[in-house]
Amino acid sequence: MDAGSGRKILIIEDESDVADLLEMGLRKAGFKTTTAADGATGLQKARDNRPDFIILDLMLPKMPGLEVCRILKGDAATSHIPILMLTAKAEEIDRIVGLEFGADDYVTKPFSPREVTLRIRAILRRGEKPEETLQAGPISIDPGRHQVRVSGKRVHLTSLEFKLLRTLIQRRGRVQDRDKLLNDVWGYESVIDTRTVDTHVRRLREKLGKAGTAIETVRGFGYRLRE
Repeated sequence: MDAGSGRKILIIEDESDVADLLEMGLRKAGFKTTTAADGATGLQKARDNRPDFIILDLMLPKMPGLEVCRILKGDAATSHIPILMLTAKAEEIDRIVGLEFGADDYVTKPFSPREVTLRIRAILRRGEKPEETLQAGPISIDPGRHQVRVSGKRVHLTSLEFKLLRTLIQRRGRVQDRDKLLNDVWGYESVIDTRTVDTHVRRLREKLGKAGTAIETVRGFGYRLRE
């Protein structure tokens, strides 16, 4: 099935021309869209309607996008919903903080509507194929239920953290360079800074606790999960 067929996307954006541009491109690509013009309304719509995907501007009235992201990713009922951040800011820190809060990707304004569509499709394709349970020491992954456990205790990961961990476990013992991880985990060629990978690996290690030490940094190259 096409990654866009009938999927519901919530656009939280206060600039009407930007929201209209996104709606037009996404509907043409086969998505269903709804919009919210401020953070508080967007948060409520996300909770009430449970969309398949959220496009979230960081600079919003009533509630900033980073706070919306933090709340949604911290709630088990909405943490699985992928989030693509939009930002007009050039500072890297805003993007890094958003990724730390659990956002799956970001696009800096001005952007290409086609690029946004491609990124959304790539993110939605993650986890579509059923897989057997994976085990690496105390870490177990159940792809069908989208669950991760460490020593039997449930660990809540974002969709991107889940895909990253699954990729490393599937390729345990082999070093994965950052560009390859961007392509295989994010689903497209390296069009974003490879430091994004570092941010997600750091966050993943923190969530795995002591088991996170199994993810080794190979200086100047990338990462590897110990056999």
